[in-house]
Amino acid sequence: MPRSVNHVASKARRTRLLKLTKGYYGARKNVWTVAKNTWEKGLTYAYRDRKNKKRTFRALWIQRINAAARLQEMSYSQLMGALHKAGIEINRKVLADLAVNNPEAFKAIVDKVK
Repeated sequence: MPRSVNHVASKARRTRLLKLTKGYYGARKNVWTVAKNTWEKGLTYAYRDRKNKKRTFRALWIQRINAAARLQEMSYSQLMGALHKAGIEINRKVLADLAVNNPEAFKAIVDKVK
């Protein structure tokens, strides 16, 4: 007598994963072992890049603040030093947003610390 295998469950498990790899290139979308490896690797990239995203955005904010600060005859480091010395607690995200969307408010902050 052949052994009992729950093919319904195992096929469902494979189908579920193959649905997740829909749109991948070549065998990565329809060959079970290749698709499984690709999907697992993708989870690793997703975890890593959630961390990298924070770095990338911080770098972007710094570039924007620096560009806006230089229009006010100040460098980024001078501005941040002056803000710290003046005791103005404002984070880079908000500062960059002001620099882009509200230049007069940014200028007011710079004038206050000069």
